[in-house]
Amino acid sequence: MSGPLRVVIADDQALVRTGFRMILTADGIEVAAEAADGAEAVEAVRRTRPDVVLMDIRMPRMDGLEATRRILDGGADGTRVLILTTYDLDHYVYTALTAGASGFLLKDVTPEHLVAAVQLVRSGDALLAPSITRRLVERFARRDEAKAVPHRDLSELTPRELEVLRLLATGLSNAELADRLTLSPTTVKTHVTHILSKLGLRDRVQAVVLAYETGLISPGGSG
Repeated sequence: MSGPLRVVIADDQALVRTGFRMILTADGIEVAAEAADGAEAVEAVRRTRPDVVLMDIRMPRMDGLEATRRILDGGADGTRVLILTTYDLDHYVYTALTAGASGFLLKDVTPEHLVAAVQLVRSGDALLAPSITRRLVERFARRDEAKAVPHRDLSELTPRELEVLRLLATGLSNAELADRLTLSPTTVKTHVTHILSKLGLRDRVQAVVLAYETGLISPGGSG
């Protein structure tokens, strides 16, 4: 990817926006715009076409969940959304992921983690803090057992790819997948790429959500 990494920061707290801006710009990341609510975030994305949006959830006028839906449904080609949350807002995270967010960060994130997260999301490696993501999805996924049937496209996956998807959904990283399956990291990365391509998914987060929604893996279980 050419050009500087460009970010929009959406948070109703000015001090939070200022702190994130200082951290990102110090590392050469361009902050294209700031937004104090979801409506401003949607407008800022349309105007600046950033690579990544750091999106708070609770904001006035329009919350981050609705803003995420509008941004990703509105043809913001290449723009990815990272949700900002705290543990007492965890029940929003699953909704954010199903709306198309590429992952989430806790608001007490370290400067180093913030920079790394934004860079990873831009590159497409969206599933951040996989063990936390797994716990959140397991806790708040509320699938209907009667509707939990395999997605029609799952039939296109090979047995090995299904195995990789099941393990990926439990929160394992590529390195952990490679160790568990006795495969090279490159082979695991290839399997993950094929899974996303065959299922028409944006990133690993969507793969985790799909695995739970289809019943490939059950909340609290191992599939």
